[in-house]
Amino acid sequence: MGSVDAPGSWAASKEASAGIDRRWVRKIGGGELSGLVEQALTHNPDLRAAAARVERAGAEAAIAGAGRLPSLGIGGDGRRDKQNFIGFPFGAPGGGVPSNISQQFGVNLNAAWELDVWGRAKAGQEAAIANAEARRYDYEAARVSLAGQVAKAWLALGEANEQVALAERAVRASRTLADAVSQRFQRAITDDGGSAAQVRLTETEAVNRVGTLAQRSQERENVLRQLEILLGSYPSGSLSSRVTLPGFPGPTPSGLPSELLQRRPDILAAERMLAASGRRVKQAKLARFPSLSLTASGGTSTESIRDVLKSDFGIWSIGGRLTQPIFQGGEISGGIKIEQAAERETIALLQKTVLNAFGEVEQALVAETYLVQRVRVAKQASELASEAAQSAREEYSAGIGDVLTLIEATERDVDSASQYVALQRLRLENRVDLHLALGGDFRASK
Repeated sequence: MGSVDAPGSWAASKEASAGIDRRWVRKIGGGELSGLVEQALTHNPDLRAAAARVERAGAEAAIAGAGRLPSLGIGGDGRRDKQNFIGFPFGAPGGGVPSNISQQFGVNLNAAWELDVWGRAKAGQEAAIANAEARRYDYEAARVSLAGQVAKAWLALGEANEQVALAERAVRASRTLADAVSQRFQRAITDDGGSAAQVRLTETEAVNRVGTLAQRSQERENVLRQLEILLGSYPSGSLSSRVTLPGFPGPTPSGLPSELLQRRPDILAAERMLAASGRRVKQAKLARFPSLSLTASGGTSTESIRDVLKSDFGIWSIGGRLTQPIFQGGEISGGIKIEQAAERETIALLQKTVLNAFGEVEQALVAETYLVQRVRVAKQASELASEAAQSAREEYSAGIGDVLTLIEATERDVDSASQYVALQRLRLENRVDLHLALGGDFRASK
């Protein structure tokens, strides 16, 4: 591979032989996510289109192989002719122009075969087969990608549900605070005459939190419809799911680079396209060689349709043809150059695919390292913010705290919890990306 030779171990991780969990979907989302992925693999229109492309490529490969076999056909013909003899010295009986009416009937069996002496037709067939295999790997790649998309949409739905719950909690807390400040103001318990402003501040905070709840609810509806589209369903938003973010699965899996090359369907598809290009180059070069074809026919020919199947009226012919291209105006050499350029292109695309695969694995491994730290810090911050909010509420109730501190502490409590949930989803999504990068796939259970 030149510049993309496989390293001995991953630069971003020392793990090298843990292997890939091929049941990663269930490990992340359990039976619910597995069921959704199965539904998507059955009903998603993009995947059905990919399956149709596989069938078409297989049919094209079969057609390409037909040229190596003899062709055989049967047919029949009938003809009735009238011929006038203008200027003939003897007239027709009874006067007029002399003429003759004839008829001919026959059946025939025709065979033709172009001998693939140099293997040109074989090379074309092999190219078509390799192309069909590439389409099959493209289909497998589409399955893997769809499983990843469904998993990410499901995780996004889990986060959206938790964000909505946090927003609802914030609305309740802000209304409770606004009621408490309003009651204190009504009892004329003031802090230097500023209670009226405090009431307005807490009411403003409550209104803002209602707006945030509406935003979170809208985001959840959007994610829900996106998931329904992936499942091949009408995006009505009727999918029932109260899913929350699952716990994080086990340690980071990784595999040897050689295993990666053997597992990822996009790399296998690129390799098959390279193989097809190589066979097309050979086919183009063999166009310079002579072609040899054989033909044969047999049948009957008679003036009476009643005798059309009698062997007494049998006819036959056998022939052969040898054709050697001499001058084609540069067509053959041009075709060779086209296929050679296409082969160089597929080599570069294969190298790019392999390099991108290594990059995706390394990026996911690096992201995992930093996401672990970010999630840990976000959790600590959320816990501290929750404690600060609780202390602010107690101090305000005891009359020793001010309302601005309580508002700020409550806001940080909710925002820190929201950030922690978002980072949890990012870490889970990164695990999905790592499975896809390493070639981890999903197969619907039987």
